[in-house]
Amino acid sequence: MAKHILQGEHPLFFYGQAYMGSLDALLVAGGFALFGAQVWVVRAVQALLFGATLTLWHRFCEEGFGSRAIANTAVLLLAIPPVFLTLYTTSTLGGYGEALFFGSLSLLLALQIARGKPTLGRWVGLGLSTGIGFWSFPLSLILTGPAWLTAAAAALRLPVKPGAGNRRWRRFIVLGAATLAGTLPWIIGWIQMGAAALEEIGGSAIAGTLPGGAASVLSIRLMDFFLFGLSTLLGLRPSWELRWLVPVMLPIALVLGLTVIAFAAGRLRLRDAARPARWMLAGSAVSLFMVYLLTPFGNDPSGRYFLPLGLVMAAFAAEFTITAASRFGRAAYVLPILLAAYQAAGTVECALRNPPGITTQFDPVAQVDQRDLPEVIAFLRLHGETRGYTNYWVSFPLAFLSREEFIFTARLPYHEDLRYTERDDRYPPYRNLVENAKRIAYITTKNPALDAALESGFSRLGVDYQIEQIGDFRIYYGLSRAVRPEELAELRPPP
Repeated sequence: MAKHILQGEHPLFFYGQAYMGSLDALLVAGGFALFGAQVWVVRAVQALLFGATLTLWHRFCEEGFGSRAIANTAVLLLAIPPVFLTLYTTSTLGGYGEALFFGSLSLLLALQIARGKPTLGRWVGLGLSTGIGFWSFPLSLILTGPAWLTAAAAALRLPVKPGAGNRRWRRFIVLGAATLAGTLPWIIGWIQMGAAALEEIGGSAIAGTLPGGAASVLSIRLMDFFLFGLSTLLGLRPSWELRWLVPVMLPIALVLGLTVIAFAAGRLRLRDAARPARWMLAGSAVSLFMVYLLTPFGNDPSGRYFLPLGLVMAAFAAEFTITAASRFGRAAYVLPILLAAYQAAGTVECALRNPPGITTQFDPVAQVDQRDLPEVIAFLRLHGETRGYTNYWVSFPLAFLSREEFIFTARLPYHEDLRYTERDDRYPPYRNLVENAKRIAYITTKNPALDAALESGFSRLGVDYQIEQIGDFRIYYGLSRAVRPEELAELRPPP
């Protein structure tokens, strides 16, 4: 998308989606314009974005809790975070980094408004950050929603000078207008795409993936939240698999994490200067819990939707540390050091366990060792196979790394049961190039059932072919004629 933006395209959303705006691709396009279209540039943009988030979070914690020590400790825990936070702030899957940035900015502006600094710029900034964050990724609402409500409540409490008329309501109008302006790209997309924009925000893409009725689904989501979600949040396991990280240190991390949660709940009763900050953070946690419980997003137990809570936990862990230090001395500073050490050890353990390494893939079948892709590109170039069909997780890396020399559109399933969704085939220009090609190849990955279906179909159609295995990649090339997926009834999943 970033490369296409530099070529003059103007996508409002990620390809094939009616939500998650293209802001992340726009930022990466800026990096490409400066340094070229390289993978490291994508990583660098994400790192810079998270660095900006840490700057905002430091300011929020310092102003919110009135303590630079709390701010420093919170940022330390975020600079060496649980592995899931490392993952989604380095690998771009769309607006996760932007959600954290605009959420942090909104909380900071709302805090300043609640503290009696309701300047016009802060009202406009809060509205714009809420709206742009929503367009970029509605997950941002977990943070921007409580911020927006806190500012609105503060506006009602602010005194109105005699003769000022309805100035109080002007603040609401400014906030609402700025929010609307920020969401304008999403509104344009909604007009263009219709109901799909609203349906996908509600989680339609993953709706119905849990079995049973409403009560069964609710119980599964509750279990997933407290078992899988919290274990990811506390850094006890990777988000992509059920495996404990650094078992020798795990009990310490678990006890510290649960202690921080209990501490945070108890601090909500205080009526001190930090009350607005604490309640906004608590509101974010409650919002996430309700969204997870009551919407289809709770069907995903990976823990990635817990990203906003990573910020919340760091802030409360920092307050817990400084509070303990004021009572028991500097020995309390060993607590964040232990947490940071555990989180670093878990991240290193995952990085060294390659494949799959630190990966965004939850299904082992999709955990493909991409280090072999350059060899695949060289093989395809040698044999003149520039067009064909593959799965979603190969199609776009192949196009990007080959500078679009090799276009293999995502028309093959990657699930072992051969389930396939047309959402995978996201970019029509790629589809058109492949459909008009007279020579076709197929690339599969770690899917014996799919390989068997392809070979059976080719045999039935009387098509000759050759096979090359390169790591996890299996290439069917030299086909005696171009075979389209719709000709292969064997690709259909069993009833």
